[in-house]
This record gives sequence, structure tokens and C-alpha cells, in this order.
Amino acid sequence: MTFSRLRLENVGRRFAGTDALQHLDLTIEQGEFIALLGPSGCGKSTALNCVAGLLPLSSGRIWLDEKRIDVLAPERRGFGMVFQNYALFPHLTVRRNIEFGLRMRRLPKPEIARRAAQALELVHLEDQAGKLPGQLSGGQQQRVAIARAVALEPSVVLMDEPLSNLDAKLRLEMRTEIRRLHQSLGLTTIYVTHDQEEALSMADRLVVLRHGQVQQIGTPEELHSHPVSWPVADFMGCRNLFAGSLLTPAADRGEAAMVDVLGLRIEGTAAAHVETPGAVAVGIRPEDIEVVPVPGPHTVDATVSVVEYQGREFAVEALTGPGLRLHVRTAERLVPGDPVALRLPPERLLVFPGGADLPRPVAPLDEEITPDLPADAGAPA
Repeated sequence: MTFSRLRLENVGRRFAGTDALQHLDLTIEQGEFIALLGPSGCGKSTALNCVAGLLPLSSGRIWLDEKRIDVLAPERRGFGMVFQNYALFPHLTVRRNIEFGLRMRRLPKPEIARRAAQALELVHLEDQAGKLPGQLSGGQQQRVAIARAVALEPSVVLMDEPLSNLDAKLRLEMRTEIRRLHQSLGLTTIYVTHDQEEALSMADRLVVLRHGQVQQIGTPEELHSHPVSWPVADFMGCRNLFAGSLLTPAADRGEAAMVDVLGLRIEGTAAAHVETPGAVAVGIRPEDIEVVPVPGPHTVDATVSVVEYQGREFAVEALTGPGLRLHVRTAERLVPGDPVALRLPPERLLVFPGGADLPRPVAPLDEEITPDLPADAGAPA
């Protein structure tokens, strides 16, 4: 089924009086790969199930071009669905699982056979067609689920965390496989995930959700480099995220802003309008912090506390004198206890409004704390 765009207008869903999804407005062009991204409970699976017709809307409308589809039963929307747990029939062979939806549509037998054979070829499972799902690996079962969906030749494919049950190596392989199928078949795909790396690598656009509300919609590059709020930055891997106080205002995005964090004066760049003095959020990605030979402009002194080897580089945690913990990625070979000068490039250190609900860094105590012991704890037995 061909179409130009899928439109979600003010889509909302409530459960027992609580909003699980609010005011979702999204237009998806034919052929786009859209990822719904966010932590558990953010509303992403609720949104997908509303599109699929598995959940009725509490508010809003869904349109496929000029046809309103939120009033249609799931089977009449023409969408394919791939579930997290595969949802394969254990007593049917791979081929029969793929053919199931086609048989329900009462297609002619030659057409069913043609589409099933084509789907098996697309996912490279021709030699597994006669096996039962229990005889396959997790990755192969997920391929069967995808083949069953694409065999229907759907207008939209909906995928609900399809890779979360696979190990790391299989997830990487299946990411490539799903993207390949999306491109080769010209699919329109809506993909739910909590894995920001997965979403960045696969999607044309991301929709970040939090507490049932859209936080930001944009390309992977836009959300990675220019998050508009600290929750988006947090979810997109900005591991260094802490509360501070605004010292100099910034009337617009991209302007310089001076902040105070535990007495450290740090210059950053406003990610949004931050003119009101008070609490702000300050964030910088680990890979954007530079280990430099000597202190200079925009540097802070710190001491290495933890080093993790990660192949070509190291993940380092360093602690400043005032107690600010900074996570750094570097090729420098460091060991715990090393003093380091860390440069925080102002153009990479982002200042966000509304950091009051972020935990504030706590300065370390000067004295070592020992547990309270009974008076006779040191006495000989």
C-alpha cells in the first residue's frame, strides 16, 4: 500500500486517569525510519501500540494521507508488527510462521508461496524453512519475525524493542540487517528502543520521550550535538551532567554563559535561553573533555580515580579538588592517582535551563570516615 505520510495529531493515552502519552504530534514521510527513544515508562511503547491499533486513543487522531485510521481495527490498518519476544507459533515451521498472516488474508496459494520464499531470501533463512522456532537461535527467530512482517508488504512496519533479547554481537548484526531491509524494500519503519546508540545508528529521525511527553524531535546528529534540554542530553549519553548556578545570562541559544559548579567558574554555551539567575544544568560528553599537558584557559585540575581499558581508548573518572567527578574518554594511558589538567571546551560544554531537579555535586570530606564500631571491637577474643 503506497502513501505519502502518516500523521499523528495530538495523540494521547490515559491509564486509570494517568497520562501515559500526551500531545504527540508527528508527521512521518513514506520511507522514513523513525525511532521512538526514551527510558522505561516514557510512553514510547504506548505510542507504538496506539499507531498499531492495539490501544485506543484517549485523545487525538491518526491519519494515513487523508484517511483517518485510528478508528480502524488493527488488521485493517495494513501495518506489520515485530515484537520484542518474537511472538512466533512454536508448533509451526519457519515457512508456516511466515505464511500465517498471508493465509489469514486469504491470498491465493501461489502468491503466498512467492511472498514467503522472497521473505526467507531477504533474511537469509532459506535453509531453515522447515525447522521449528525452538530449533533456531535468538537472532534467527528475530529474522523470522521480521520476515513475517515484511511478507505482508505493509505500508508501515512497527518494531517494539526487537533486539533487546539478543546478545551484544547479535544486536550489532541485526541492526545492520534491519537497516538493510528498510533501505532495500523502501519500508516506512517506526522503531521503539531505549538504546540511544541503536537509535543513532539506525534512524533517520529520533523522537525522545520523557514522562509521556515529547522532549525533542530531530536527526541523530541534531540530538547528539544539540540537545535542547538536559533530559535529552542525559539520555543521549552526556554522562557529565550536573547542577550549577548561572553567573552571566545568555539571551539565545549559542551564546556564551558563565556558570558556577562547586565554586568552579566554568564557561559554556547556552543550549537554550538561560537569562534567569539560579539553577541550571551543565553537561559535556566524555569524549569532548581534553587531557592537556599543562593547565591553561578553560582547564580544571583533577586526580584520576578510575581507569577502564576499552580497546583503543580509556574511560577515565577524575575528581577535581572541589569534588566534581568528570568522566573522560582518552587515548592517554593514565593510572589512578595521576594528576591531570582537563580542558572543557566552552563550545562543547552546554548550559541548560532548569537544573533544579538534578542532584548537586557534593564536595568530598577532608577526613576519612570510619564506621562506628562497638567499644570492644578491637579486643582479643
